[in-house]
Amino acid sequence: MIDAMTAGPSGAPAGPLPPRAQAALAGTPWEELPHVCSGRHGVPDTPDILGAVLATDPARRVRAVGDLYRLLLHQERVFPATAPAALVLAGLLDDPRTLAEDRWERRAGRRSLRAELLNWLASFADLARLDVEDGVGADRDLAAARTARPLLHDRIAEFCDADDPLVREAVLAATALLLTDPALASHVPRYAPAVREVLAVSADSYYRCIARERLAAWGEDVTGLITAEEERRTALDRARELAENPFGGQAQERAIRRLAEQPEDTAAPERPGRRREDRTAPEPAPELPVAVPWRIAREEERAEWTFTPYVGVGPLHFGMTLEEITQVLGEEPAVSSYSHHGEDPQLDYADFTESGVRALFHNGRLGCVAADALTGPQVRLDAAPLTGCAPSHVENWLAHRTTRPGNLTYSVAGDPIFADLGLAIRPQRAGDIILTRPLFLLHDWLDLWHALPDEEWNHP
Repeated sequence: MIDAMTAGPSGAPAGPLPPRAQAALAGTPWEELPHVCSGRHGVPDTPDILGAVLATDPARRVRAVGDLYRLLLHQERVFPATAPAALVLAGLLDDPRTLAEDRWERRAGRRSLRAELLNWLASFADLARLDVEDGVGADRDLAAARTARPLLHDRIAEFCDADDPLVREAVLAATALLLTDPALASHVPRYAPAVREVLAVSADSYYRCIARERLAAWGEDVTGLITAEEERRTALDRARELAENPFGGQAQERAIRRLAEQPEDTAAPERPGRRREDRTAPEPAPELPVAVPWRIAREEERAEWTFTPYVGVGPLHFGMTLEEITQVLGEEPAVSSYSHHGEDPQLDYADFTESGVRALFHNGRLGCVAADALTGPQVRLDAAPLTGCAPSHVENWLAHRTTRPGNLTYSVAGDPIFADLGLAIRPQRAGDIILTRPLFLLHDWLDLWHALPDEEWNHP
């Protein structure tokens, strides 16, 4: 039974939920409805996440919304907890507390909590259109997601005429995707004009994509929208090219001004609902030789950790604060590095020497974990070790595991970065020996050159 004052991951009250949401929480057997990491140490259960969405602490709200994406819509999949959670979230939308604005992990710029919850529901509706073989989850989970669509439509319809343009765009995106349900087909004529007039001209490229795709599916002519999108991309590509030309003179100045005047594309860094290419099963992991133990922890001395891409590694999951990490690891950081932006110090990273990890932060939230090659935990992927190994063997195995074009890139230092895993492999020296120092990352950390602090680049 969930109390009226729902407790969050830290045990602090999140605040009273609306009666309908409270009843849904109390009446749902969440223990039988896991998300991607249910039961893992330090990972909140679905009721805790939902209860924290309306927390009075803004940082907890941001964290809860991030957990909704990471744990309930992980890697283009829905889970047993996803559809029930979507119905609870829809019941929160009319709560005045959802008018609070903040910056959210998945999108640029500030927007209200209401707009971001509607964005999450749009992502949910996008995945509900896919088939099981596209990665959305088990048959029953997909069926539950599809069954929820008419009720979700009824609950969010009142926001289609919202004064807030970001709320209006988000609810139109969610509605357009929910209308793929045959039971809602009769509503298409009502929404099609707004999808064309509002969504198709949004600064958000994901919204524009939804508008073109849905209008075409409804039998409308989208030739003009496709042409406009192509012209937009061509013009921006040309402006970027001119802006980067040091000999461009006035043309360069005009291009820089034009780019500065462009509205920011607030689309999520990875759009849900894209059909993934077929991937071959990974080859059996080869034996990855570990260098001779010269000040290097033996395998039996290392903690054994696993990681879930874009969710977390070992007991740590992305979005944690320094205090939460300290509590989970049971040790205080040996080093904490801060930088100053104006008058406010920003935490860059914290080293936990007993655990052998470095936690790197953005806006006070965990966004990257580096496992020390000499003393860090042995983190495994498909039973293959990633920490303290020969770099060429790890890179070769991971490269053969990746079959999708564009998944493998390299940093300016030549470090391989695997976008599908949120994983980078950096070298770390142990005298004359070079070992692997794996970095586990969120999407916006994949550009290592700009994301990592100087101390990480200068790590011996």
